[in-house]
Amino acid sequence: MRACPVMSPARRTAMLSVVAAGVLICLKLVVGLLTNSLGLLSEAAHSGTDLVAALLTFFALGVSGRPADATHAWGHGKAEHLSALGESIILAGVSAFIAWHAVRRLTDEASTEVDATWYAFAVIGIVIAVDLARAVISLRSARRYSSPALFSNAIHFAGDLAGTLAVLVGLILVNAGSPKADAVAALFVALLVLLAAGKLATTNIDVLMDRTPIDAENVARRAIERLAPAVALDRLRMRTAAGRHFADVVISISPSAALAEGHAAADAVEAAFLDALPGSDVVVHVEPGREPDSLTDTALAAALCVPGIREIHNVRVLRAGGRIDVSLHLKFPADASLDQAHSLANDVEHAIQQSLPSGTSVTTHLEPLEAPIAADEPATIEVVATDREVRRIVTEVTGSLPRDLRFVGTDNGLVAFLTLALTGDPSLTAAHEIGGMVRARLRRDRPELADVFVHTEPAA
Repeated sequence: MRACPVMSPARRTAMLSVVAAGVLICLKLVVGLLTNSLGLLSEAAHSGTDLVAALLTFFALGVSGRPADATHAWGHGKAEHLSALGESIILAGVSAFIAWHAVRRLTDEASTEVDATWYAFAVIGIVIAVDLARAVISLRSARRYSSPALFSNAIHFAGDLAGTLAVLVGLILVNAGSPKADAVAALFVALLVLLAAGKLATTNIDVLMDRTPIDAENVARRAIERLAPAVALDRLRMRTAAGRHFADVVISISPSAALAEGHAAADAVEAAFLDALPGSDVVVHVEPGREPDSLTDTALAAALCVPGIREIHNVRVLRAGGRIDVSLHLKFPADASLDQAHSLANDVEHAIQQSLPSGTSVTTHLEPLEAPIAADEPATIEVVATDREVRRIVTEVTGSLPRDLRFVGTDNGLVAFLTLALTGDPSLTAAHEIGGMVRARLRRDRPELADVFVHTEPAA
């Protein structure tokens, strides 16, 4: 047995508005006809538009709540704005209708008698209570669910409340001897309806035309500008639908940055955006910056733009007089042919020469990507002596024991992985030199070590 679909809280609020509008139409229409009050009849017509508006809102919320699909990649949120725009058109028409009848009654020499009976005032009291409750409930729900359609309903109901108060004043003045006060109240209702229609139309046309939400955009810009490390914001485009922000962000980073760095920068921008504007839909595009930091960065960026390159390292730029020499290592799949690798290397050399001053010489060294090597963890007893000697040598070179040391056995021999904790906050160059000294000493004095990998880090 299929379960009945659960109605969302926003749609339940809209459904209550439909029921309330129907009850108010009956009350205002019956009493307006009995008393010949144009004010009450205009309010009945106004409530009739509210009934249509509430029905539009009810169905629009059902559509806008659907998830994105193949033909609506950004969801169905604009259904609410279409609904609200339709409501504004209906309101404008009703305003013109009420105003026309009010002006006719005001300009008619024959006085139209209005019977301001006690039950007319009783009905107005009921209407005021209902309008006030509907306006408050719709406004709270609109803020809670960020719903433009419910907000438009709140505006309508507030207008209803003001119009009903005007009709109340008109009937009081009729009792006091001013028979045309009822028509003036009806004209006031028409003006309120027209103002509400204009505000609704302006707000929702802005959304449907993808007008930039300036306040939200400023919040997003400030959030991105506060990021550390900083990123260059090249473009930010935003629009809003059903209370949700959609953004396209373009940032630029160093052209020599790795793919992972670009991805990390994009993640940081997205996180900052969502922290500032929760619930937003953000797409971040990363581009290489226009100005590399050095000739080395320029050469690396040019090489990375060549399709098919798997790895680049040891990029060096030498300047002798007016001549520039660039050398770099390129890695290719181990099963690639020399002809394939050489063709890609030529493309890399040409790309670098195009990006650097004329006459630049480029030399590439071709290497295969290493296949995974079979390895195992040696038994502790097998590496006791090596472990002791490695720690001694490291202490002699650096002045302290390694922070971490482990061994892996391969077909070619032991491979040592060690971590050095360096004091004094040395420069990266100095740390690299210390690591190189340790590696060279271990390779020379301990022949059982097939390779040594040294990681340096601050002692703190």
